[in-house]
Amino acid sequence: MAKQKLYRITFAYLEAVYEIYARSISESDMFGFLVIEDFVFGENSALVVDPSEERLKLEFNCVKRTYVPMQSVFRIDEVDKQGVSKVRDRVSDTNKVTLFPVSGKHKE
Repeated sequence: MAKQKLYRITFAYLEAVYEIYARSISESDMFGFLVIEDFVFGENSALVVDPSEERLKLEFNCVKRTYVPMQSVFRIDEVDKQGVSKVRDRVSDTNKVTLFPVSGKHKE
């Protein structure tokens, strides 16, 4: 029996960074979007409950597939073992400013 592939997808949405596990990820027919399907969450039999993973389970409870803009995806990894899905707030550091890259000379 062939082993099913498992992917860890890290992406940004609003002011949070999501790290989720799924069995299927592909390019969407809608230009610029990825389709994530077959979400995988931890077992319900665990004694210790992670509130971040519970938040994800509630958010993606009745979701068959989700469409994520390609530019919000940080990383996609094919993994052997499932880890803990999580949502964390983006770290906002006001000392660091990243300029949008532009071609040509910058006018002041």
